[in-house]
Formats: sequence, C-alpha cells, structure tokens
Amino acid sequence: MIRLNIQQLETFISVAENLNFARAAEQLNITQSAVSRQIHALEDELGTKLLYRSTRVVALTSEGISFLEDARHIVNRLKFAEAKIKHHTNAQLQVLSIGCVNETYFDLLCKILDICRKKIPSFHPAMRILTHPALLPLFYQGEIDLMFGFREDIPLHDDIIFRELCRVPLCCVLPDSHPLAEEQRIKAEDLWKEKLITCSSSLIHFKAVEFQNQLAQHLSPEAIHICENFSFILLLIRAGYGYSILPRSRSESEGLCYIPLKEAEPLSYGIFYRRGASDPLLKEVIAAAKSAAQEQNFLYSNSKAPV
Repeated sequence: MIRLNIQQLETFISVAENLNFARAAEQLNITQSAVSRQIHALEDELGTKLLYRSTRVVALTSEGISFLEDARHIVNRLKFAEAKIKHHTNAQLQVLSIGCVNETYFDLLCKILDICRKKIPSFHPAMRILTHPALLPLFYQGEIDLMFGFREDIPLHDDIIFRELCRVPLCCVLPDSHPLAEEQRIKAEDLWKEKLITCSSSLIHFKAVEFQNQLAQHLSPEAIHICENFSFILLLIRAGYGYSILPRSRSESEGLCYIPLKEAEPLSYGIFYRRGASDPLLKEVIAAAKSAAQEQNFLYSNSKAPV
C-alpha cells in the first residue's frame, strides 16, 4: 500500500513549479537536503522517478508531469478539509468534482455554475481541466462525478450515462477579415487553396481531425502548420496564418469567425455520469445543465457565428 504524506506532496509541487531545489527549500522554509529527502522518499513510495536532476538541470519526467496535477488536487482537498475542521464551520458544503477537457465550452459551464450558485448556495464545484487521456481514468475511477464532453469522448457501457445538452456544428475557423468569412457555409473544396492549421487528436474531436486529414491531402506540406496547443491554434488563426477545423465555440475569441462545414454533421455535446448515482446534488447540477443548454441550443441554431 502506498503511504503518502502532505509534506512530500507539497515539496514535490514546489520543486516542480520552481524546477530548482534551492528555491523550493526557500519557499518551504526547510533545508535543501530536506527537500531532497522528501523527493527521494516520495519517489521510493511511488516506485518511479518524478524528477530528472543533474548538477545544472531539474526537469519533470513524464511520470512527474502526470503526477503533478494529482498531487495538487490531493493537497488542495486536504487543506480544504483541514480548514473546515479548524474553523468548526456548520456550513454543509456540497462538493461535486467536475471534469472538462478544455476551455472551449466554458461559456456553457459558466451558465450552469451560475444557476447552481443561485439555487444551491452550499454548492462547491471542484473543477478538473485536463486533457482527455488524463481525465478519462479519473472519471472511470470515480474521482470525477460529472464530465463534460462530446458523445464519442467516452465508450458508453452499462455503467455510464450520456445526456446530450446541445448539437455543435463542425466549423472552419477563419480570421474575421478573411474573404470567406462572409459565407454562410463552407465546402471542403473552398479550402483547398488556403493554409491549414492542424492539431493533435488529443486536443479536439476526432471528426475535426478526420476532416483536417481529408483537406491535407489536397495541400502541399508548406501549406500545413502543425500545432500542439489549442490556444496557439486560435492565436495563429487570428494572426492570419491559416484556418482550422474545430467544433463551434461561443466563447469570446476576438477576430475569429466560425462557419459551419456543409459536409459535416453537428456533434453531440453533453454530460457523462455513472449509472446509479443517487447524489441529490448531482441530479440538481444535471437539471441546471439542461436548463442552461436551452439558451446554448438557441445560439447554435444560427447558421453562421462570428465570435
């Protein structure tokens, strides 16, 4: 059985954020040798190396990168529990862990949380914003109560329920100054002479990746820009480097225009939760999500959406 303590986790987080043992020691008000002992003890406990360190360089291993978010989550939950006990609060906070792959649909999530705040004053959302590969195991393990995503994000089985909130068009995303930005809908062949910005399948829906791959067959290599960061994709589009294929977003992205693709069917976006969940709070949040989605569906009913 793994036995972790909060001091080990806090030390690891500090070293990971500073990538420097001396600065971490100063931040934690302990000696540098104590920092090293805590890291060694944590790595021994986990049976893996979290940090690569030499005389000049400190860097996270792939296991360290993966563990960092979990360490932060554990420490935050422990501190929250400690604060409740110390203050002897009578407030019965209702905590629900919510997972989301990226910030694309924060506008919908904001509406949902606003409804919950007004209807459930004791509601305390614990947000986990991670990549899909990192989020999925947490959902299956029960560390996330409710997950937002596309219908195809999780293989459904008897234990998992999906409730659709809205249908999201697959769009060509262009600078709003681009000549094609005046179109109501765009065909794939309209884009064969344009420059394409592609991205990893872990960042966007696989249907968008499939469409990108189809377009790439008609383009020369120099007309394709490969990007590994979702925010950087939008930045490059705004800067005029090309277009990308993405699900429509209603989040404010100045200088961008989302135009639906003629050949693509809308994507189903909604919430996932485990069958048999009897938590009344979960049911209230699901109801709030359905209510908030009514407005979202109205917004998505427009054929063109400059943002």
